Amino acid sequence: MNKIAFLILVSLLISCGVSKPKVQPKKTVRTTQKTTIKQKVDAPVEKVETKTSEKENTPPPKTEILEATQKLRVTTEMVLAYISQFKEVAKENMIRDGIPASITLAQGILESGAGTGNLSVQANNHFGIKCHKEWTGKSIKHDDDTAQECFRKYEYAEESYRDHSYFLTSRAWYKPLFLLQKNDYKAWARGLKKSGYATDVKYPEKLIGIIERYHLQQYDAEVLGIDFQVKQSDKIEGILHNENQYIVVKGDTLYSISKKFNITIDELKKKNNFLDNTISLGQIIIIK
Repeated sequence: MNKIAFLILVSLLISCGVSKPKVQPKKTVRTTQKTTIKQKVDAPVEKVETKTSEKENTPPPKTEILEATQKLRVTTEMVLAYISQFKEVAKENMIRDGIPASITLAQGILESGAGTGNLSVQANNHFGIKCHKEWTGKSIKHDDDTAQECFRKYEYAEESYRDHSYFLTSRAWYKPLFLLQKNDYKAWARGLKKSGYATDVKYPEKLIGIIERYHLQQYDAEVLGIDFQVKQSDKIEGILHNENQYIVVKGDTLYSISKKFNITIDELKKKNNFLDNTISLGQIIIIK
């Protein structure tokens, strides 16, 4: 009976079994956070309007090269201003010492670069006069024929003009100059070179060119009481009394001038040291 009871119990247990409840795993919902990235927007840059001045229609100032103790580029206006400043001093020297005012002015323009050169600016020396043995005044060093030569230094430019006259009148080798006619500026220019004033072989031509370009003969004529006039017709037509030069008139271009005088534009630019084709009304151009 015990056996039978044990078998029944075992079979009951097997048939019913023990059912474990299934544990539903907790479902975790992962929410993906959308991160909004704020893009940094730069503030609009305010445009700054730069006011540019309108280019003037006036052409650039006409220039020329002056070369004596140094090479300088000057404008015609600068030369005219220089003449206006020193013409009376040159005329006074002519009255007192007999040196043509045209020669004195031309030398001053050439040697000082119309007052812009180092010697004239730093030493008021407008004629490139060197110290020499007798000079006891102030001096300045400047490169000329050799490096760091001694040149005279003046307190005022007018002193340089007076010393220029004294320099020529006090030296025996310049005496032949004073036998020349006072209105013969060409003979004076050549005589200065012959007497040893300058070593530049083209020195006389440079002086003569300046005198004729700026009509410096008129100041000799004023002192001597001689009538001197530049023909108005020459100015209007653009032809100077010097056949090697031409005055630019309204409507002229380098091309038209080159055709008029049968010369190439490149030759014109080379003769006049032009950097470009720009010319201006009243400008004096070398054509030969």
